[in-house]
Amino acid sequence: MTYLNVEIKARCPNPAFVRNYLLDNNAEFKGTDEQTDTYFHVPNGRLKLREGKIENNLIYYERPDQPGPKNSHFKLIKVEDAAALKEALSKSLGVKTVVQKKREIYYIRNVKFHIDEVPGLGSFVEIEAGNILAGLSQEELRQQCDFYLQAFGIREEELAEFSYSDMLLDKISG
Repeated sequence: MTYLNVEIKARCPNPAFVRNYLLDNNAEFKGTDEQTDTYFHVPNGRLKLREGKIENNLIYYERPDQPGPKNSHFKLIKVEDAAALKEALSKSLGVKTVVQKKREIYYIRNVKFHIDEVPGLGSFVEIEAGNILAGLSQEELRQQCDFYLQAFGIREEELAEFSYSDMLLDKISG
């Protein structure tokens, strides 16, 4: 089944402010995860294998490159043997890039929050309002994102247009 997230990624000059807001508003803290995302060459969308202590998934998603709230249609597959899957996908598709990050994971109802530290890129906050746990419309998910965008005081110039993989690839080539 394909799910829908309305997502925002933004540079985060003050991670402590976001963290305190979430904790003050009874967010459920899932933990801090050291994650490695391996992106593979695919003809459409993005395909990545996420390896961490909390999250281990193969994720396929289609999302436009634009700042601000954007729709992300995705498939999420739990992975039992990440090493073997990575080897098979690396040999068959080729590795596009690898992103390593430290990620704090929080939830308020159906909204997932990440406070990320990405070496070479800096600190970010992600807001993912999803219908995976709630029967909400695209417009309702967008309203949730807009609410937290305001609550965190995210400015327009802080909104990120691209994925971490694209930012790192651009940094390498630029």
